[in-house]
Amino acid sequence: MTGLHTPQRNSTNGAHPYDAIGNTPPVSPHRPRLEYFNLADLSWTDYRGFLHPVERLHAEPFGLYVERTVDNPRFHYIESWLLPELTLRATVYHLRPGHDRSQTYYLDIGEYGPCEAKKWRAESHYLHVVARRGQAPELVGIDQLLSAHAAGHFDTARTHLAIERATAVVDGIAGCGHDVDRWLAGQGITLSWL
Repeated sequence: MTGLHTPQRNSTNGAHPYDAIGNTPPVSPHRPRLEYFNLADLSWTDYRGFLHPVERLHAEPFGLYVERTVDNPRFHYIESWLLPELTLRATVYHLRPGHDRSQTYYLDIGEYGPCEAKKWRAESHYLHVVARRGQAPELVGIDQLLSAHAAGHFDTARTHLAIERATAVVDGIAGCGHDVDRWLAGQGITLSWL
């Protein structure tokens, strides 16, 4: 793959990938981020190792649903579905007034699934697809992925696989009229949200 070691911005509109949800980018390459969700005690362990309560966790045959509040100036509540078969985490951010960007889904590429009884593991693979109803989906995070690869945190085979998975998601959504729900239904998945 040409340019594998060259970090770059890759978004259909040229916006910085973190602008969609108001985060700041990491200052240096990092290993894939791991999180854990515990159904027994309704908790979430973030990638820094901090334990947080969640409002709701429940498992379905196709994935795990998570509801949690957050203290962020742009959004106050997050809903996510971890979808192992699609290697995706689908998230809806409930934005505060004045910060509505019409974002409907934020789809993280990675490895998601049960790791022991009543416990799920989430490993993010840097790439995200930002999907707004009726608009072309945006693939972001290529710069992070390639920086992690160049630093030796992510091998070449997994780097290629992450890119293939992300582009398949973008193509799938685009092929369904830019409708995430329609694309998911074609995969046999119907998600419920608040």
